[in-house]
Amino acid sequence: MNIVDMHCDTIGRFYFSGEKGETKEGLLENSFQVDLKKMKKGEYLLQNFAMFVPFGEVEDPFKTAMEMIDLYYCELEKNSSLIAPVFSFRDIMKNREAGKMSALLTIEEGETVLGKLSYLRDFYRLGVRMIALTWNFANQIGCPNMHPECEKTGKGIELRTEKGLTPFGIEMIQEMERLGMIVDVSHLSDGGFWDVYRHTEKPFVASHSNAASVQNVCRNLTDEMIKALGERGGVCGLNYCMDFLTWEAKKMDTEQLLGMMAEHVRHTADIGGVEVCALGGDMDGIDPNPAIPDVSFVQRLVPALKKKGFHESEIEKIFSGNVLRVYQEILK
Repeated sequence: MNIVDMHCDTIGRFYFSGEKGETKEGLLENSFQVDLKKMKKGEYLLQNFAMFVPFGEVEDPFKTAMEMIDLYYCELEKNSSLIAPVFSFRDIMKNREAGKMSALLTIEEGETVLGKLSYLRDFYRLGVRMIALTWNFANQIGCPNMHPECEKTGKGIELRTEKGLTPFGIEMIQEMERLGMIVDVSHLSDGGFWDVYRHTEKPFVASHSNAASVQNVCRNLTDEMIKALGERGGVCGLNYCMDFLTWEAKKMDTEQLLGMMAEHVRHTADIGGVEVCALGGDMDGIDPNPAIPDVSFVQRLVPALKKKGFHESEIEKIFSGNVLRVYQEILK
C-alpha cells in the first residue's frame, strides 16, 4: 500500500539540532521519526517535507526558510539514488517509474514571505508547492486557531478563533492559486479557513488536522469545515499526535490507539466522503505515538481501517490516491 504523507518536520529537526543546519544526523538514516530507510520499509511513494519556521522564535523567518531549503536540497542530492524532488505531478510519476521515492517541498509558516508576493514567487521558483499560512502566532496573513488564553496558560485548547485573513492574506492565497501552489489551512483560525474557502476556487488542504467532533481541540476541523473541504475537492491529512486524537491516548495500548486514529478517519469520511481523507502524520513535529513510532510502522493502519469498514480500494485512496488527485489538478 503506497503512502503519500502531507507533513513532516524532519528538516527542521536537522536544522535546529545542529549548528546552522550542520548535523551528524542525515536523511538516509537517523534517530528521528523519518528517514529514507524507514520510508522505504513503510512503502512510501512521496513525503512532503515542511520547512517549519517557528515565527516568534527566529530573528528572520525568510532567512531561516532559505537556509532550511538549502539543507533540504543538500540531503536530497546526497541520496539521489533513492529519492528526488518533485515540482509537478509528472515528476511524481517519473520517479515512481524510476523506482525512486519523491519529496515535495512545503513551508509551515506564511510569515516566511515577509508580506511580499515577490518572496512568495521566489519560494515557488525554488520548488515550494504548499504553504501552511500560519503556525501558533498571528502574522501578516492571518491568525491561527490558538487562542491567547492558550498561548499564555496552556489552557483553552478547545477555544476557536473567528478572526480571519488580512487583505494581504487574501492576495497571497489568490497568487498561490495562480502559481499552482497548494493552500494549507492546518493551524489556521476558523475565520481564516472560511476566508480561504470564499476567496479561492481550487482544492486546498489541511495537511495535518483531525476531526474536532472526535477530539475537541482547536487544531482539528469542525464537521462544517470537513464538508466544505470535501465539496471543494480538498483533503485532510490524519495527524498522529496523541493529544489531537483523544485525551485518553496515554492510557491506550497500540491497538486502541490505532482504533482511535481510524475513528478520526471514519468520522471524516462519514462527513466529507472518503475522498477527503488522507495522511499527514506530523512526524518529527510531535512526540512519538507508540502505535506508529516512526514512518516504517504506518502500514499498521491498514487493518485498523478495515475494522472501521473501509475496503482496500478506499484505503488506497486514503494512503495515496486522494492526495495524488489534488496534486494532479494543481501541480502542473
